[in-house]
Amino acid sequence: MAWNPETYNKFKSERFAPFYDLLDLVKVKPGLQVIDLGCGTGELTRKLADKLPDSQVFGIDSSSEMLIEYEAYEKTHLSFAQRSIEAQMEISQQWDLVFSNAAIQWVNNHHELIPTIVSKVRSGGQLVIQLPAQHHNISNQMLNELAAEEPFRSALNGWTRTSPVLDIEDYAQLLFEGRCRTMTVFEKIYPLVLQDANALFDWVSGTAMIPYIEKLEGDLRENFTSEYKNRLAARFTKCPVFYPFKRIILEASI
Repeated sequence: MAWNPETYNKFKSERFAPFYDLLDLVKVKPGLQVIDLGCGTGELTRKLADKLPDSQVFGIDSSSEMLIEYEAYEKTHLSFAQRSIEAQMEISQQWDLVFSNAAIQWVNNHHELIPTIVSKVRSGGQLVIQLPAQHHNISNQMLNELAAEEPFRSALNGWTRTSPVLDIEDYAQLLFEGRCRTMTVFEKIYPLVLQDANALFDWVSGTAMIPYIEKLEGDLRENFTSEYKNRLAARFTKCPVFYPFKRIILEASI
Protein backbone atom coordinates (compact mmCIF):
# COMPACT_ATOMS: atom_id res chain seq x y z
CA MET A 1 0.00 0.00 0.00
CA ALA A 2 1.10 3.59 -0.61
CA TRP A 3 1.48 5.09 2.85
CA ASN A 4 1.56 8.82 3.51
CA PRO A 5 3.78 9.55 6.55
CA GLU A 6 2.43 13.10 6.86
CA THR A 7 -1.17 11.88 7.11
CA TYR A 8 -0.18 9.01 9.40
CA ASN A 9 1.73 11.30 11.77
CA LYS A 10 -1.07 13.88 11.95
CA PHE A 11 -2.27 12.10 15.10
CA LYS A 12 1.16 11.17 16.37
CA SER A 13 0.40 11.40 20.08
CA GLU A 14 -2.72 9.22 19.72
CA ARG A 15 -0.85 6.64 17.63
CA PHE A 16 2.09 6.58 20.04
CA ALA A 17 0.05 5.82 23.19
CA PRO A 18 -0.20 2.03 22.62
CA PHE A 19 3.53 1.89 21.86
CA TYR A 20 4.37 3.11 25.34
CA ASP A 21 2.15 0.42 26.84
CA LEU A 22 4.09 -2.13 24.79
CA LEU A 23 7.39 -0.66 25.88
CA ASP A 24 6.39 -1.12 29.53
CA LEU A 25 5.93 -4.85 28.86
CA VAL A 26 9.42 -5.33 27.41
CA LYS A 27 11.81 -7.16 29.75
CA VAL A 28 14.94 -5.06 29.64
CA LYS A 29 18.14 -7.10 29.44
CA PRO A 30 21.55 -6.21 28.03
CA GLY A 31 22.81 -7.55 24.73
CA LEU A 32 19.49 -8.50 23.13
CA GLN A 33 18.96 -9.28 19.45
CA VAL A 34 15.73 -7.43 18.59
CA ILE A 35 13.52 -7.07 15.53
CA ASP A 36 10.71 -4.54 15.06
CA LEU A 37 8.18 -5.87 12.54
CA GLY A 38 6.58 -2.94 10.73
CA CYS A 39 8.75 -0.15 12.08
CA GLY A 40 7.08 2.67 10.13
CA THR A 41 9.18 5.83 10.07
CA GLY A 42 11.65 4.37 12.57
CA GLU A 43 10.94 6.97 15.23
CA LEU A 44 9.44 4.50 17.69
CA THR A 45 12.04 1.86 16.91
CA ARG A 46 14.64 4.38 18.04
CA LYS A 47 12.77 4.77 21.33
CA LEU A 48 12.77 0.98 21.70
CA ALA A 49 16.51 0.83 20.99
CA ASP A 50 17.20 3.60 23.49
CA LYS A 51 15.56 1.51 26.22
CA LEU A 52 17.64 -1.60 25.51
CA PRO A 53 21.30 -1.14 26.47
CA ASP A 54 23.96 -2.78 24.30
CA SER A 55 21.34 -4.45 22.11
CA GLN A 56 21.19 -4.92 18.35
CA VAL A 57 17.87 -3.62 17.03
CA PHE A 58 16.68 -4.13 13.46
CA GLY A 59 13.55 -2.47 12.05
CA ILE A 60 11.77 -3.58 8.88
CA ASP A 61 8.90 -2.04 6.96
CA SER A 62 7.47 -2.75 3.51
CA SER A 63 6.80 0.93 2.75
CA SER A 64 9.51 2.99 1.10
CA GLU A 65 7.43 6.10 1.84
CA MET A 66 7.48 5.42 5.57
CA LEU A 67 11.22 4.68 5.58
CA ILE A 68 12.21 7.72 3.57
CA GLU A 69 13.74 9.48 6.59
CA TYR A 70 14.94 6.44 8.53
CA GLU A 71 18.53 7.70 8.56
CA ALA A 72 17.48 10.35 11.08
CA TYR A 73 16.84 7.57 13.61
CA GLU A 74 19.73 5.23 12.88
CA LYS A 75 22.50 4.89 15.43
CA THR A 76 25.08 2.34 16.43
CA HIS A 77 23.33 -1.01 16.95
CA LEU A 78 20.13 0.25 15.25
CA SER A 79 19.49 -0.39 11.54
CA PHE A 80 16.56 -0.53 9.11
CA ALA A 81 15.61 -2.31 5.91
CA GLN A 82 12.71 -2.23 3.48
CA ARG A 83 11.18 -5.68 3.79
CA SER A 84 7.71 -7.08 4.35
CA ILE A 85 6.79 -9.02 7.45
CA GLU A 86 5.92 -11.98 5.22
CA ALA A 87 9.40 -11.96 3.69
CA GLN A 88 11.03 -11.68 7.11
CA MET A 89 9.07 -14.69 8.35
CA GLU A 90 10.68 -16.79 5.61
CA ILE A 91 14.13 -16.13 7.09
CA SER A 92 15.26 -18.69 9.66
CA GLN A 93 16.91 -16.21 12.05
CA GLN A 94 15.67 -16.10 15.65
CA TRP A 95 15.57 -13.13 18.03
CA ASP A 96 15.57 -12.47 21.76
CA LEU A 97 12.72 -9.98 21.31
CA VAL A 98 10.19 -9.81 18.50
CA PHE A 99 8.38 -6.48 18.73
CA SER A 100 5.57 -5.17 16.55
CA ASN A 101 3.41 -2.08 17.00
CA ALA A 102 0.30 -1.67 14.79
CA ALA A 103 1.58 -3.67 11.82
CA ILE A 104 0.56 -7.33 11.73
CA GLN A 105 -3.08 -6.42 11.04
CA TRP A 106 -1.94 -5.97 7.42
CA VAL A 107 -0.69 -9.58 7.22
CA ASN A 108 -3.21 -12.30 6.38
CA ASN A 109 -3.97 -15.57 8.16
CA HIS A 110 -3.08 -14.97 11.79
CA HIS A 111 -3.70 -18.64 12.56
CA GLU A 112 -0.46 -19.27 10.67
CA LEU A 113 1.28 -15.94 11.32
CA ILE A 114 1.29 -16.07 15.12
CA PRO A 115 2.89 -19.55 15.34
CA THR A 116 5.47 -18.42 12.80
CA ILE A 117 6.29 -15.32 14.85
CA VAL A 118 6.57 -17.47 17.98
CA SER A 119 9.03 -19.72 16.13
CA LYS A 120 11.27 -16.68 15.56
CA VAL A 121 11.70 -16.12 19.32
CA ARG A 122 14.67 -17.82 20.96
CA SER A 123 14.23 -19.91 24.09
CA GLY A 124 14.12 -17.46 26.99
CA GLY A 125 12.99 -14.68 24.65
CA GLN A 126 9.86 -12.56 24.38
CA LEU A 127 7.32 -11.33 21.86
CA VAL A 128 5.45 -8.06 22.35
CA ILE A 129 2.77 -7.11 19.81
CA GLN A 130 0.02 -4.50 19.48
CA LEU A 131 -2.59 -4.38 16.75
CA PRO A 132 -5.90 -2.58 16.28
CA ALA A 133 -9.00 -4.73 16.83
CA GLN A 134 -10.19 -3.92 13.32
CA HIS A 135 -13.17 -6.27 13.43
CA HIS A 136 -14.46 -4.51 16.56
CA ASN A 137 -13.88 -0.92 15.44
CA ILE A 138 -16.88 0.98 14.05
CA SER A 139 -14.94 2.93 11.42
CA ASN A 140 -13.71 -0.30 9.79
CA GLN A 141 -17.19 -1.80 9.83
CA MET A 142 -18.58 1.32 8.12
CA LEU A 143 -15.94 1.08 5.37
CA ASN A 144 -16.95 -2.49 4.60
CA GLU A 145 -20.64 -1.60 4.61
CA LEU A 146 -20.07 1.21 2.10
CA ALA A 147 -17.83 -0.92 -0.13
CA ALA A 148 -20.58 -3.56 -0.31
CA GLU A 149 -23.05 -1.04 -1.82
CA GLU A 150 -23.36 0.01 -5.45
CA PRO A 151 -21.69 1.45 -7.42
CA PHE A 152 -18.66 0.61 -5.29
CA ARG A 153 -19.45 -3.09 -5.07
CA SER A 154 -19.19 -3.49 -8.84
CA ALA A 155 -16.12 -1.26 -9.12
CA LEU A 156 -14.39 -3.31 -6.42
CA ASN A 157 -15.61 -6.63 -7.92
CA GLY A 158 -17.29 -7.41 -4.63
CA TRP A 159 -14.09 -6.90 -2.66
CA THR A 160 -14.11 -5.74 0.92
CA ARG A 161 -11.18 -6.07 3.25
CA THR A 162 -11.63 -9.07 5.49
CA SER A 163 -9.59 -8.33 8.57
CA PRO A 164 -7.28 -11.15 9.67
CA VAL A 165 -7.49 -9.94 13.28
CA LEU A 166 -8.74 -12.59 15.71
CA ASP A 167 -10.42 -12.40 19.09
CA ILE A 168 -8.11 -12.29 22.09
CA GLU A 169 -9.13 -15.81 23.14
CA ASP A 170 -7.81 -17.10 19.80
CA TYR A 171 -4.48 -15.32 20.25
CA ALA A 172 -4.12 -16.75 23.73
CA GLN A 173 -4.77 -20.26 22.39
CA LEU A 174 -2.19 -19.82 19.63
CA LEU A 175 0.40 -18.59 22.11
CA PHE A 176 -0.35 -21.54 24.39
CA GLU A 177 0.01 -23.98 21.50
CA GLY A 178 3.32 -22.29 20.70
CA ARG A 179 4.53 -23.35 24.17
CA CYS A 180 4.71 -19.84 25.55
CA ARG A 181 5.53 -20.14 29.25
CA THR A 182 3.76 -16.96 30.32
CA MET A 183 1.50 -14.54 28.49
CA THR A 184 -0.41 -11.27 28.80
CA VAL A 185 -3.31 -10.90 26.34
CA PHE A 186 -5.93 -8.16 26.54
CA GLU A 187 -8.01 -5.68 24.56
CA LYS A 188 -7.85 -2.03 25.58
CA ILE A 189 -9.80 1.03 24.52
CA TYR A 190 -7.63 4.03 23.64
CA PRO A 191 -10.04 6.97 23.66
CA LEU A 192 -9.75 9.31 20.70
CA VAL A 193 -11.09 12.77 21.41
CA LEU A 194 -11.26 14.57 18.08
CA GLN A 195 -12.52 17.99 17.08
CA ASP A 196 -15.29 16.66 14.85
CA ALA A 197 -16.24 13.93 12.37
CA ASN A 198 -13.90 15.43 9.76
CA ALA A 199 -11.00 14.84 12.12
CA LEU A 200 -12.15 11.24 12.55
CA PHE A 201 -12.13 10.90 8.77
CA ASP A 202 -8.56 12.20 8.70
CA TRP A 203 -7.62 9.53 11.26
CA VAL A 204 -9.14 6.71 9.18
CA SER A 205 -7.77 8.05 5.89
CA GLY A 206 -4.22 7.50 7.16
CA THR A 207 -4.69 3.76 7.67
CA ALA A 208 -7.85 1.69 7.19
CA MET A 209 -9.21 3.63 4.22
CA ILE A 210 -6.08 3.26 2.08
CA PRO A 211 -6.83 -0.20 0.55
CA TYR A 212 -10.25 0.97 -0.64
CA ILE A 213 -9.06 4.22 -2.19
CA GLU A 214 -6.23 2.46 -4.00
CA LYS A 215 -8.74 0.24 -5.80
CA LEU A 216 -10.99 3.08 -6.97
CA GLU A 217 -10.35 5.76 -9.58
CA GLY A 218 -11.70 9.14 -10.64
CA ASP A 219 -15.26 10.00 -9.67
CA LEU A 220 -15.75 6.70 -7.86
CA ARG A 221 -12.85 7.47 -5.57
CA GLU A 222 -14.16 10.97 -4.88
CA ASN A 223 -17.72 9.68 -4.34
CA PHE A 224 -16.56 6.94 -1.98
CA THR A 225 -14.58 9.48 0.03
CA SER A 226 -17.45 11.95 0.14
CA GLU A 227 -20.04 9.34 1.14
CA TYR A 228 -17.82 7.93 3.87
CA LYS A 229 -17.32 11.44 5.27
CA ASN A 230 -21.09 11.96 5.24
CA ARG A 231 -21.70 8.70 7.08
CA LEU A 232 -19.15 9.50 9.74
CA ALA A 233 -20.77 12.92 10.21
CA ALA A 234 -24.21 11.30 10.55
CA ARG A 235 -22.92 8.71 13.04
CA PHE A 236 -20.72 11.01 15.14
CA THR A 237 -22.77 14.15 15.59
CA LYS A 238 -21.34 15.51 18.84
CA CYS A 239 -18.34 17.82 19.06
CA PRO A 240 -15.83 16.91 20.15
CA VAL A 241 -16.07 13.36 18.85
CA PHE A 242 -15.33 10.58 21.31
CA TYR A 243 -14.19 7.43 19.51
CA PRO A 244 -13.41 4.28 21.55
CA PHE A 245 -10.55 2.84 19.48
CA LYS A 246 -9.93 -0.78 20.46
CA ARG A 247 -6.47 -2.37 20.35
CA ILE A 248 -5.13 -5.81 21.23
CA ILE A 249 -1.97 -6.28 23.27
CA LEU A 250 -0.04 -9.57 23.16
CA GLU A 251 2.99 -10.37 25.30
CA ALA A 252 4.53 -13.78 25.85
CA SER A 253 7.76 -15.39 27.01
CA ILE A 254 9.11 -18.54 25.41
